[in-house]
Amino acid sequence: MSKFFQALERAAQDQALRGNVTPSELRGEQGPIVAEIAAVQALPSPPGRLGEDTLEEHLVSLLAPNSFEAEQYRALRHLIERLHKSRELSVVAISSPNMADGKTTTAINLAGALAQASDARVLLVDVDLRSAALAPRLGLDEGTGLGLVDLILDANLTLAAVVQARPQLNLYVLPAGRFPSAPYEVLKSPRVGEVLAEARRQYDYIILDTPPLVSVPDCRVIEKWVDGFLIVVTAHKTARKLLEEALNVTERARIVGLVFNGDDRHLSKDSYGAYASRESLRRNGGGWRRRVFGSRDSTRRRQTASDD
Repeated sequence: MSKFFQALERAAQDQALRGNVTPSELRGEQGPIVAEIAAVQALPSPPGRLGEDTLEEHLVSLLAPNSFEAEQYRALRHLIERLHKSRELSVVAISSPNMADGKTTTAINLAGALAQASDARVLLVDVDLRSAALAPRLGLDEGTGLGLVDLILDANLTLAAVVQARPQLNLYVLPAGRFPSAPYEVLKSPRVGEVLAEARRQYDYIILDTPPLVSVPDCRVIEKWVDGFLIVVTAHKTARKLLEEALNVTERARIVGLVFNGDDRHLSKDSYGAYASRESLRRNGGGWRRRVFGSRDSTRRRQTASDD
């Protein structure tokens, strides 16, 4: 057992376990990655960048790739790229102990950060069949009705026929598709393994937005086809008991990291903002990017990106 999990189990015996998890309590232990994502400000889409499509405002990797928050996802990207080379990690599931921890936002931002490498082929898949959110957040056309569920239930469909491309983002998306009456049974199908095997042959990275780990058992049936899990935790909110349970229902060897979403105490944020503001002014004479870097009001520091 790694020192990370030993420390976690020791913490479980401490009276402080009754509170909520904080980033500093796990930082510095060996084992899975512990990444911190600062509180994310809602950002408007810059004019002319993404055409008529609408992106959800917390997707900083796509809307504001030079912002401090986007840099945190870029650091997470660097760690995933290292694991891709050292452990052949390709299929990464993004989950959380419970709803509203920020897993969907994290999945999209990580995929966006990975897709910034022009030679990378990145597929983002909505596996949360109970509460699909990728399509509306990325401004995709849901009218076609085709998605992962259709691909699983119809063996004649190919991955290429269902995937939707966002060429301006160098990103490919596989939405959930139709709403199934029995999501667990759909995900239990061996066809899921076939779909992900086909995805491995066509893409370098496959990022899965999955259901919460504790609320429903869906992740447990797809775990065998996943190379690694990133578990998203809302800083100062997610109960430690929920995090413990999430870790206990997941094969520990597959947990590659924890992501603390909405950390408003990130030590380097203010210094980065000052540096980036000066660089933005020097290079661009101000403009839209200043809105990303310049604001330091309390609303920006405390607003978090939450999703199901």
